[in-house]
Amino acid sequence: MFVKSFVGLRSIVGLILALLLLGLSGCATQAPTGDAMPEGSLQRIGRFAVKTEQANRAPEAIQGGFVWRDTVTQLTLDLTNPFGSVLARVTVNRNGAALERSNGETIQTTTPDSLVDQALGQSLPVQGLRAWLRVQQVPQPGMRVLERDAQGRIVSFEQDGWTARLSNFDALGPRLVSLVRAETGRTMSVRLVID
Repeated sequence: MFVKSFVGLRSIVGLILALLLLGLSGCATQAPTGDAMPEGSLQRIGRFAVKTEQANRAPEAIQGGFVWRDTVTQLTLDLTNPFGSVLARVTVNRNGAALERSNGETIQTTTPDSLVDQALGQSLPVQGLRAWLRVQQVPQPGMRVLERDAQGRIVSFEQDGWTARLSNFDALGPRLVSLVRAETGRTMSVRLVID
């Protein structure tokens, strides 16, 4: 089901942008594909689903795919709908961050943090998100209710109002990420699957 209002779509795409952009930015591992990418690059392809439920409103949901290319000097993230059409493209380099939507609207800022603030209209736990999609064995400050797997990886935790479950690991990190945030009268769930 697609979000019916532009405001809802903007918020949900902004959230996915935040999760992917900040969750993966700074990650420096070898690309899993045979593509010729510089050392330290990361390429991940996957799918996302986001559902927001709020009291006295119909649930909003969106799903689609993403292609993440981080060549260390430049990051490009494409968010697509289930049919493969690009909803938004994010580019981050030393000059700043830009979000280009399919309608041609562009937001440019100096940092990924400010881009998320403008795209979402609210702040997110940026420092936490930067690490949540990577293999973690040492808890970050503020993590609580930790669970670990047999290899010592953190697979479940609460941090900054989010409850996270990480599973199906490969060498780069979790291939399945489930996040839930419950606030007064509102619940948001996010599912990321790395193909």
